[in-house]
Amino acid sequence: MTVIDETARVASGATIGVDVTIGPYCVIGPNVTVGAGCKLNGQINLSGHTTIGPRTRIAPFVSIGGPPQSVKYRGGPTRVLIGADCDIRENVTVNAGTEDDGGLTEVGDRCFLMAGTHVAHDCKVGNGVTFANNVLLGGHTVVGDNVVFGGQVAVRQFVRIGEGAMIVGLSGVRADVIPYALAHGPLAHLVGLNVIGLRRRGVSRSELHQIRQAYQATFFGEGTFAERVAKAEGDYAGLPLVGTIFDFIRTATRPLTMAVHRADLGDSA
Repeated sequence: MTVIDETARVASGATIGVDVTIGPYCVIGPNVTVGAGCKLNGQINLSGHTTIGPRTRIAPFVSIGGPPQSVKYRGGPTRVLIGADCDIRENVTVNAGTEDDGGLTEVGDRCFLMAGTHVAHDCKVGNGVTFANNVLLGGHTVVGDNVVFGGQVAVRQFVRIGEGAMIVGLSGVRADVIPYALAHGPLAHLVGLNVIGLRRRGVSRSELHQIRQAYQATFFGEGTFAERVAKAEGDYAGLPLVGTIFDFIRTATRPLTMAVHRADLGDSA
């Protein structure tokens, strides 16, 4: 049964699914869809053309669907799509897209957005992504599945974060991060692989060893970076996870976050 607190304001035209709970002082606009089984704790603002997937839970003081913070926005009916089974905590903001990049900001299924997370206009966030407190995504950021962000990470606009990567807390990401990498630092560099994440997804010891070899050959081998990529891609052909890394590198249109040895970062690593 759907339960709507008497202090909530649900506009005519909003679509509310079955078994939805809408708590005190929520404000829901006329072009909002709230999926079945969602729990809106209270004091939440859902505006614009926004869709919330089934069973998503939203904590107080969240604002989703507001206009993009972009001087290029021209007032169009751009959208926000939040997936199913997400957990969105206090003070999270997710802005609608702009007309210049498909008009959609998207967060996938089973994402955990901890307090203070900001997902800017036109971002595309995959499934199973974890945002620790106060993570900031600039506009047009693309985040792959199962990425983990530590607290207070800031990501520059137009950056891609490959699937399975982990960004250490307090890092500033200014360039694309390859899949399964571990990135760290105020101006982030790669400092290795997300070994814990790979093990959690069931990667065997032998596969992990091969991924490490490919990583070392690509970032620390002889020759130019393009030559190292070409050689490593041939040497490790047929390994799906390694192939994912090279596909990501090949499709890059902007700079890549490059690797350093942990020792080069001193005590900070």
